[in-house]
Amino acid sequence: MLEEWQTSWKNGDTGRKIYNIMPSVSLRPTNWNREDVIFFSQHGPFPAYLKRFHLSNSDYCSCGGIGTALHYATECIFTVS
Repeated sequence: MLEEWQTSWKNGDTGRKIYNIMPSVSLRPTNWNREDVIFFSQHGPFPAYLKRFHLSNSDYCSCGGIGTALHYATECIFTVS
């Protein structure tokens, strides 16, 4: 069963951002908190995500960049120290 799950995970079309971080499946839970899951999945209140589902008219951050989790963590002038 674990081998089938691993094969499905490896060859899947979805979850590729998480796959790049965790390429191996495991029966042990991760120690990720809610914020980690939101950040790595990018399924959160980010302009790029909201626009993708037509919940916002713009995918831009206030600074002018594309509003993804990675943008806020690495390049946004309003959030990077």
